[in-house]
Amino acid sequence: MKHLRPGRFGFRTALVVAVATAGTLAMAPAAPAVTPGTATLSFNCGFYGSGTGTLTATQNGTAATISLSTSAITSPIPIGANSVASTLTLTKNGSGTTQFTGKANPAIPAGSPVSTGPLKGTVAAGDRLEATSLKVVVLGITATCNATSKQSPGPFVF
Repeated sequence: MKHLRPGRFGFRTALVVAVATAGTLAMAPAAPAVTPGTATLSFNCGFYGSGTGTLTATQNGTAATISLSTSAITSPIPIGANSVASTLTLTKNGSGTTQFTGKANPAIPAGSPVSTGPLKGTVAAGDRLEATSLKVVVLGITATCNATSKQSPGPFVF
């Protein structure tokens, strides 16, 4: 029987464990990702105008956010950061609805398109969400925008 030196055995064992752990981490599934990450659609906001909107979605487990910028509504006056209350309504899996809400926005200069978000919501794996309307409240004035087209390239899949 060969005598093992204590120092070498500990190092080799640690090296084997480290390599095995690195291989396991490399094969671990990636964090869930929403596809597509960005989509566009058209909105009609009645008196406030109409135009296109760009939605950007992100996901972290069951928490998801959607940010939106649209040429459908422009600000007649400067709007401070975090002063636009927004509710984005989406169809969920083709039947029900869900809402993403928030009061987060960058500062918006006068004459600029309205940007809002990230709006927060909850999703489950496999959820398919497509925007149908946006309600924006600024300085006590409510603008409701209804989608006049489907999202392109398609609904968000979480």
